[in-house]
Amino acid sequence: MLVVQSPVAVRPPILESWRRSQVAGVDAGVAAAPLVFDRDVLADARVAHPLERHLPMLQELLRRVADETEHLMVISDGTGHVLWRQGPPAVRRAADAIGLTEGFRWSEDAVGTNGIGTALATGRPEYVYAAEHVAHVLHGWSCAGAPITDPDSGLVIGCIDVSATAAALHPATVALVAAAAGLAEARLENEMRQRDERLRERLLPHLRASRETGVLVTATGRIVGTGPGEPGVAGWRGRRVRVPECGRTVTLPDGRAAVAEPLGEAFLLRLRGGPPPRAASVSSPAGGSPSLGGARVGGGSPSPGGRPLLTLSFLGDDRPRARLDGAPFALTLRHAEILALLALHPRGLTGDRLALYLYGDDGSPATVRPEIHRLRQQLGGLVRARPYRLGCAVEADFLTVRRLLDEGDVAAAVRLYAGELLPGSDAPAVRAERDELAVQLRRLALDRGGADALWAYAQTESGRADLEALERLRAVLPAGDPRLAAVASRSDRLLNEEP
Repeated sequence: MLVVQSPVAVRPPILESWRRSQVAGVDAGVAAAPLVFDRDVLADARVAHPLERHLPMLQELLRRVADETEHLMVISDGTGHVLWRQGPPAVRRAADAIGLTEGFRWSEDAVGTNGIGTALATGRPEYVYAAEHVAHVLHGWSCAGAPITDPDSGLVIGCIDVSATAAALHPATVALVAAAAGLAEARLENEMRQRDERLRERLLPHLRASRETGVLVTATGRIVGTGPGEPGVAGWRGRRVRVPECGRTVTLPDGRAAVAEPLGEAFLLRLRGGPPPRAASVSSPAGGSPSLGGARVGGGSPSPGGRPLLTLSFLGDDRPRARLDGAPFALTLRHAEILALLALHPRGLTGDRLALYLYGDDGSPATVRPEIHRLRQQLGGLVRARPYRLGCAVEADFLTVRRLLDEGDVAAAVRLYAGELLPGSDAPAVRAERDELAVQLRRLALDRGGADALWAYAQTESGRADLEALERLRAVLPAGDPRLAAVASRSDRLLNEEP
């Protein structure tokens, strides 16, 4: 057991780290860092990590230090699990003896004070020289580490470390790892801004068309855009609110309450108690005003160049939900199936094709026409003919999940996946899409998802009984993670239930 005793002056950051290590029960006689990832899990963790695509840049930046001197470059995730390392063979062999290699854990609670774990604990660049390490086996090493913060979530997601078998590192080493971490953060921020701009281009025209105050927020709680309203709202971009949940109240920066309405991977926060959202005017075939859930659509029209926005929430709920420019309207399951199929086929479907997708070989255009007529009574001219198609912009949760999976953003896709597509539907094409989406999401969550994505998947109806996913999650969650006990309990229960 570590006992904090210092007959000589110790730098304050090191003394604080020693105390944290003592509280964690770190043994100064520990022989090496613990192994936490086997080869398969390590490969998945690498692919799932947001730094993976920036690895060539980081390796090139630190190559001269790691290759031409006796230094080792190490990159960990936000919990201290080493994902990558680079350096000359002799130093790698020495590092292998203490577990300073891929798949091992270097958090403070695992091995005590060290460049990786201490930087992650403090959230700032740190250096640790020789005997400043808690573990005696590390007294022949010195290291400098700098944490990397994700600008989207605000969470520390990794650490860049340079280590060497030396009594001290050159002072420039600390500046070097800090610069590398800063460059990685700048690249992550650039990616974030590109995503934000795509969200604004796609969604803000509809928010402006509603002629009301509203706030566009990412799934991580960042304000990325606002609609027309009080002048002060325009200055909120970049600020954070509590991570929104569908239908829940969120407090805005000025203290007012707003209700979160999902728009794909983003949320629209509508002011509570303000004027109700007004759908854009649409024309019915007869020239009259259509109704939403029996109520006439209110006045107002899209801004120039804007189109009405149809929002579909069809994942994981037996009661499909839809909104037209924020105004909710009731849907039968059959109408939800039609809207899902038209959303999946934006160029339109013939009557024959739509009948086949809805009813199988027994369907015919004659069975489709009455349903289309009833749907037009709600949406009017937004349901076009020859071929059947939607004459409005569409934001659908199932389409967003598909797009995120195609883009490789598995973690975001799993967060948004609330369950199967229209679980009560027997329409052949809906069943096929439901199964394909579920299989693709599960496979990518297992292969590339990482701990957070796997945990989110394990909360879905299918994921709760998925033994393979639970066992993988059990392997990747760090020791001490509060989720580990729940995963182990559920996994053991499923194992005991097997015949």
